[in-house]
Parts: sequence; C-alpha cells; structure tokens
Amino acid sequence: MTMEQKEFEIEHKRLTDTVHYMDQILQSSKQNIQAAQDNIRSAMANLEYIDSSDSFLNILTNTRFFEMARNQKEGLEAIRQKPYFARIHFQREGEAEELLYIGKTSLFHSETHEPIIVDWRSPVANVYYDGRLGDLTYNVRGEELNGHLFAKRQYKIDNAELLDYRDVDLTTNDELLQEALEGKADVRLTEIVSTIQKEQNEIIRAHLRQPILVQGAAGSGKTTIALHRISYFLYTMGEHFKPEQLMILAPNQLFIDYIGDVLPELGVDKICQTTYADYVQNATKIKLKLQNPNEQLEQLIAKKCEVEENFMISKIKGSPFYQLMMDRYLEHYEEQLAVLFDDVYIEKYRIMKGEHLRKLFLIEFHYMPIEKRLERIKKVIQTEVKRKSTTVLSTLNARYEEAIGRSLNGIRDDVKRRRVVTKFIDERDERIPKIKQEAKTTASVYMKKFQKAKIKQAYRDIVTNRELLNDIAPEWTLAEVEQFIQAHKKEKWVLEDLAALYYLQAKIKGIDEQWKMRVVFIDEVQDYSYFQLAALKTGLETDMFTMVGDLAQGIHSYRALNEWSPVLELFPRATYATLQKSYRTTIEIMEVANEILMQMEEDLPLVEPVVRHGKAPSFIQQEVFNTQIIKQTFENIKASNHRSIALICKTVEEAKYIVKELEQVNFPAQLLDENSSIDQNRLLVVPSHLAKGLEFDAVMIVAFDTPYYDHAIDRKLLYVALTRAMHELYLIGPSKETFLLA
Repeated sequence: MTMEQKEFEIEHKRLTDTVHYMDQILQSSKQNIQAAQDNIRSAMANLEYIDSSDSFLNILTNTRFFEMARNQKEGLEAIRQKPYFARIHFQREGEAEELLYIGKTSLFHSETHEPIIVDWRSPVANVYYDGRLGDLTYNVRGEELNGHLFAKRQYKIDNAELLDYRDVDLTTNDELLQEALEGKADVRLTEIVSTIQKEQNEIIRAHLRQPILVQGAAGSGKTTIALHRISYFLYTMGEHFKPEQLMILAPNQLFIDYIGDVLPELGVDKICQTTYADYVQNATKIKLKLQNPNEQLEQLIAKKCEVEENFMISKIKGSPFYQLMMDRYLEHYEEQLAVLFDDVYIEKYRIMKGEHLRKLFLIEFHYMPIEKRLERIKKVIQTEVKRKSTTVLSTLNARYEEAIGRSLNGIRDDVKRRRVVTKFIDERDERIPKIKQEAKTTASVYMKKFQKAKIKQAYRDIVTNRELLNDIAPEWTLAEVEQFIQAHKKEKWVLEDLAALYYLQAKIKGIDEQWKMRVVFIDEVQDYSYFQLAALKTGLETDMFTMVGDLAQGIHSYRALNEWSPVLELFPRATYATLQKSYRTTIEIMEVANEILMQMEEDLPLVEPVVRHGKAPSFIQQEVFNTQIIKQTFENIKASNHRSIALICKTVEEAKYIVKELEQVNFPAQLLDENSSIDQNRLLVVPSHLAKGLEFDAVMIVAFDTPYYDHAIDRKLLYVALTRAMHELYLIGPSKETFLLA
C-alpha cells in the first residue's frame, strides 16, 4: 500500500468515525426529545393535582432541554452528509500540535470534550482562511495569539463518503475553489463557506461593532459576504443580540427567495428579511399604494431621456437637502407646540410655570421623539400635581380650620356665628373634593391641546403647501416651488417618499421596539439614496450597518447614490473595503463586461476575474426576434449540462413579448417578476433591472426593438446583464453595436 493510499485510509476512517459518532448523538437526541416531550405532557397533566410551582418549573426545564436537544439534532442533520470541508495541522504557541477539522458547526466529544469538528466562524478557523503556512498570529476576543500552521487540507465529501482530499498552501489558487466556480448557480451559494477567500474573510470578520461599506465588483461575492457576516455576527455576538434584532434589506422578494436556502444552511434563522419599502410601512404602520419603483426606471429606459430634466424631484428626495427640509419642518412644528405651554393651575393655585415646561420640551427632553417628550411632560405634571396638591389641600384645610375657629370664638351672635361657620364648612366641603377631583385630571386636561400628529397628512402638507415650502426651502425659486407642488397635486406615492415618512415618524413618534433593529445588512446599497440611509440610521439609533454594493450596477442612480463619499460622511466610523476579483464569470465573459465598464462615467477599476477559462461569448446576428434561434441555443446550453439558463432583455415590455412568442411554440419559458419563485426547468426570461443580484449558469442577452444606447443607465443595465453568466454567454441581436461593443 502506497503512502497516499495509507493516508486516504486514515482520512476515510476518520470520516466514518465522525459520521458514526454523529449518528449516536442523533439517536440520543431523538430519545431526549421524546423524553422531554413526555415529561412536559406529564407535568401539564399533573398541574391540577400537585404543587403547581413545581410542575411549572418542571415544564420550563424540560422545554429548555427540548429546545437544546432539537437544535442539536437539526444542526447535526444539516451537516451529516458533509461534516467538514477542511483540516489544519496547527500548533498554538506553548501547546501540542493538533489536527482541527473545520465544518459548518462545532461538535465536541461528550466525554473528552475534544473538538471533533471546529465551527468555521471560530477564531482558530480564521487560520485556515487567512494564513499561509508557517508562523502566524490570530485574534481571540481582542487578544493576539501566536501559532504555527504546518499544513492545510481540503476534502471532497458527498453523502458522508470521502471522494478526495488535497493539501493546499493558499486558498486563492485551490482546486476546491475552482470546482465550486465550475459548479451550478443553484448550489454554489450554499457551498461557498468552504471556499471563502482571504479578502472576503477579512470583511466577514471585520470589527462587528463598527459599520462597513464594501464596493464589490460583479461576482465578487458581496451577497455571500453579507450572509456569512450575519452568521459570524450571531456566532460571536449571539449573547448580546437576538436574531430578531438583525435585519437584512434585500432589493426585492425575488432576491429574498434566492437567498432563502442559505441562511438556514449557515445556522441563521429568525432574522428579519425584508425590503426597504416593506420595512418602512411596517415600522410606521402607514399603508401606501406605492408606484412600482421599476416603473420610473422603465419610463427612463423607454424615453432615453436625460435624468436631470425628468427626475430632478426623485434626486431631491434622496438628498441631504431634503433631510434639511424635514428638519426645518420639525423645528417649525416644535415651535407651534412650544407656544402652547402655559402655566399649570389647580383651581387658582399655580402648580408649574409654562416657561419651565417649554424648557423641558425644547431642551431637556430634546433627544426624544416629540410625542415621547409630551408623554414624559405629562408624567412630570402628574407627579408635580400629586406633590403640590397635597400641600394645597393641607394649607386650605388649615385655613378653613383657622377661619372656623376664629368664627366660633369671635362671633357672639349665635345666629350670625352659625351662619358664618356653616358657610365656611360648606365652602370647604365643596371646594376640597373639587380640587381633589381636578388634581386627578389636571395633566390630561392640560395635555389635550397637544394633538397627536398624523404623519401621512403632515407629509402631504409639506409637499403641497406653498407657504410651508417657502419656509422650509427658502433656497428654491418661486418656479421651483411651483414645479414641486404641481408634481404632488395628485396624491401618488413613490419609493423616494418613504425616507421622509420614516424620518418624520422617528422624530415625531419614535419607532416601535419591534421594528428597532440593532444591526442592519444592506445588499445593493448603491440603489439607496443618502436620505434613505440617513433616515434608517436616525430611526434605528445605530450605525451598525454592513453595506455592500457596486456603483457600476447603480441602475437607479437617477434617484440613488453615484459615489460613496456621502455614505462615508454619514457613517464616520465606517471601514471602507473594495473587492475587485470576480469569482462568478470566466475570463472570456469578464473581458466583454470590462469593455462596458470602461465606458462608464464613474472612475471604477476593471474587474479581475479569477483564473478560470471557458467558452468565448458568442454573438448571434439576428435582425428580428426568432423563437427557433432561442430554442436551438437553449438546447445547446442544456447539452453542456447547465441547469439555470436566463434570457435577459432590456425592458419588461420586451420580456412579456418574448414569453408570449415562446409560449405560442410551446417552449417552456418563465417570466420573472419581483415575486417569482424560480423554476430551473424553464428558460428564465428576465428584464435587465431584475437580473441584478442573481447569477445563472448561462445567459442569452437579446436586443431588437430596444437596443442599448450610449447612455449612463443603459450602460449599467447592459453591464448587469453581462455579469450574470457563470459559464456561457450569448448576445443575440442585429449588430454588436446594439450591445455597445465595437
């Protein structure tokens, strides 16, 4: 037997032993779950007959045990087929050498407490992702430790069987990565943990209590990094943060479905996954019929118009100036409320000065939302009324006692004395209960003049009230004010309005705890405006944001970001990182995409594809759309054993037309919209703006009635379409110029 065969036998036995031990644990977990369920049922049944506090404790203990057993069972079941993917031969300074096997979750021997599998998120696993062989340092809870890495090994395991292993030096050139890149789009995302690269790993593990902004090229793994950073965050900071306090903001529902399988694979569930529009409407409880944000983009694409002329208002609504307008409105609103603070009286006795209350409202409690300040002031008044009304009543009682005493001793005339004493007693008996009653309602009655704001109505007033606009936007000319009012005469709501609504809600009413996320992960951040991010940061009162995006894919730049400097000003503590390597596309496909990148106005470096060659992109010349060509190309791609195949066109109208044409010849096509569930057996027909964030094994880009023009938006849409393909790319249209290529 050769050395290689012996080593394979050792590794094979190690895997077999690991799987066997996992099966034992799983069997034990099933029994524990059953026992815990039986104990809970028994305790529930005995509640009526024995001391209920004992039974209740029994239920609590068993419920906790049940949860632990179930979680362990689910965790092990998820990794049984591939328990680990790598091994390091490592020696911590001053300790013995050890072999550590790295997988998606930890597993320790119940008796020896030795690690059987080390979680990829643990500090020592960082050595695998980050370190070359030799001496190195690694960080454990802020402390630098030294060690020596002798070797790194990777495993190819399927269905709990060892297929192969290989020893590597640098993970950037390893075969496991190459195999993953050559894999299928629908499985690649869930297996990425084994091929995380050094530069990706640095971002995943970057300071967790600080914001981070990542400019990542198409295919550089931005989404992957965001998802793994969530997983790493919960692993490292789980005792301080619940998953429910974390939120990932995705561009659309299609994207949420696309990543749906990944988070459970990473051991993350219960995290809030939503879109900006849905989050704002839930957090503000304001329901709106929003215009589809892609409609504006469609109009822009169809008209080939200049952004500045047609979308000036969209741009304004995302700008720092619009935030300034909202702040001026809030000052104006505060002043209106401040003048309502007058002195607080019970009967004729002054309890508090209006001036003091005004100071509390404008200065002392200014850090709180306006209506929370008013609630606090009501409590202050209630406390003060309670305290001072006791003094008032005591003083009055004493005065009446004194007056009655004087009358009894000082008036000789019986009739007159009786009349005066009776008058004092009646007056006291009427006045004191009245004061007591008034004291109970003083604060409520006083606060009635402070009407609760209606945010939606307030915002409508801002955008349609000429006098108010003159106050809060004095920089605008009369013509600009008029243009703004005319645009809002008809009540229609667009995505850009949400930042202002959320900001006003945060400043006036505050955001409910349920929606006050403490950590935020944003994908496709280039499609957000400055004010959208500023409003979120204000409402959530945190800057713990992980933001990933690519300016080259900023197809909504007419209303969103076209540079990162405003974001870095908004998040002064943020780390800024760039990823220029693309792991998605072949060198041949990326060369074509880089041609379009060079034509963009933004000064962005060219994308570096990881060394992986493939089929050269094909240009198929066709004057008009031809179903036969599509069918033939689809079948050729299928013959190469590719599963996810997309046809990307420029507009929704074109996509609808193509699907209709294909259906007429009984060709299996699916039109993707924001709420689609992807059917891998069909040709996926996708409008270019919806393709962003997705990847496919092969892509056909067609352009007939709607060619790509030499215009900022068109260049970005085309770049997005070109960079979706992993292995094969076909351009179908009248000429290469249709695709902005020479």
